Amino acid sequence: MKYRAVIKKSGEWWIGWLIDLPGVNAQEKTKTELIESLRIGAEDMLDTEVPFEPGAEMTTIDISDPAWTKSPIDNLPAS
Repeated sequence: MKYRAVIKKSGEWWIGWLIDLPGVNAQEKTKTELIESLRIGAEDMLDTEVPFEPGAEMTTIDISDPAWTKSPIDNLPAS
């Protein structure tokens, strides 16, 4: 799977976070270390068991792709 990450240099540090997995963020001295820390954070979050209470259920919600993921051709009106 791929997740979108925002990364940037801030002073002497590289900082970043995953847009698609809120709570996964990191700060490292190098860009390479930052990306690795974000990868490990995502794996840890996705491996975390979610406890369920009696009467609770898990479901999925289908959400359309955001407009920014479509090419300009896709957004043209049909003739």
